[in-house]
Amino acid sequence: MRLSRYFLPILKENPREADIVSHRLMLRAGMIRQQAAGSFSWLPLGMRVLDKVNRIIREEQNRAGAQEILMPTIQSAELWRESGRYDDYGKEMLRIKDRHERDMLYGPTNEEMVTDIFRSYVRSYKDLPLNLYHIQWKFRDEVRPRFGVMRSREFLMKDAYSFDLDYEGARAAYNRMFVAYLRTFERVGLKSIPMRADTGPIGGDLSHEFIILADTGESAVFCHRDFLDLKVPGEDVDFSDDAAIAGIVREWTTPYAATEEMHDEALWSGVDEGERLAARGIEVGHIFHFGEKYSKPMGARVTGPDGKDHFVSMGSYGIGPTRLIAAIIEASHDEAGIVWPQSVAPFDAALINMKAGDAACDGACDALYAALGAAGLDVLYDDTDQRPGAKFATADLIGLPWQVIVGPRGVEAGEAEIKDRRTGERVAVPLGEVAARLGGTPADGTPA
Repeated sequence: MRLSRYFLPILKENPREADIVSHRLMLRAGMIRQQAAGSFSWLPLGMRVLDKVNRIIREEQNRAGAQEILMPTIQSAELWRESGRYDDYGKEMLRIKDRHERDMLYGPTNEEMVTDIFRSYVRSYKDLPLNLYHIQWKFRDEVRPRFGVMRSREFLMKDAYSFDLDYEGARAAYNRMFVAYLRTFERVGLKSIPMRADTGPIGGDLSHEFIILADTGESAVFCHRDFLDLKVPGEDVDFSDDAAIAGIVREWTTPYAATEEMHDEALWSGVDEGERLAARGIEVGHIFHFGEKYSKPMGARVTGPDGKDHFVSMGSYGIGPTRLIAAIIEASHDEAGIVWPQSVAPFDAALINMKAGDAACDGACDALYAALGAAGLDVLYDDTDQRPGAKFATADLIGLPWQVIVGPRGVEAGEAEIKDRRTGERVAVPLGEVAARLGGTPADGTPA
């Protein structure tokens, strides 16, 4: 994509309404535009990141055996009355009426609707286990939306819902999602730590928040340093092996880890002082088992192998892709701007023509643009007539992993300069070797 033809509304000044780094940088980098409090339009650069994040989420959900559907944003109040939540949910629910005066709502979540889908079609335990997910917009009328897309009123959510015959099956489903989440967050460039969360009146221990450590985190977190070295399962993990998956979950839940709300000083004091890590954290995912909370009042049951009816045991599993992008930026930025992990960067590289209009520079850049594209790289080619300093500032702000810099001196020497955005290191490379160097860059961002 040529920058001269690309819609990238860069802001030079920090927006006054932005209180945190991710909000400020997303506005400045032209990723989003704030339409109202807690409401944003996603612009081309932001959409490219969002699409990549969603693709990774889908791949890991599918790998774990979940099946994608798509449910409406507008829901009938009757379903929520069946579960008993319509009157209890509070003012965060946007309640509306259609032209026939029927009570409707803009869905803040989808437990009722997915339970209705399940009960309409599934009758036997032979059709279990089942996990259905979708990626859909939600609306919660927050009284004080803040921090950009980190806490907005309208947001994108991946929510999955599992259905099993009994608690044992539900726990296996929970474990599969647990491991899928570990893989998802690693693939988007984050080190997530699962921390036990409050299960409320349901009880038990099947609720975890996935937290990333960041200086700008919302809350205090406490964990064992072992988490920093635990290895996330590879793509060859066998999700059909319940025992192996349970073993991975045990490994990731044995060391101490707790948010401020769940912190236990007595248990914390049992951790060697040198192994304690107290930091700030951002929640990027939440998984939760709620048993028969919805299946019982809504009549979602199946016939078991004993010939009797059983209310299914359910769980829910959420990741907010829009919020996740803000978390990535909070964890990966510097004074100049965003530093994208390779896997979710909007483009793989910026090609910077230092002297647009110069025949030699234009010719070298055109050849590089074609060669990089042929090597499978997605390139943003800055062919504008801006000053070099402004071009460098834009490239650093939007945070593409690599910058390929072409100027008159380099062209004369038959070279281009490659800059690693994360480290700032620069290396001169013959023009004919640039595509091969960057085309061999693996997902971890290390050049070939």
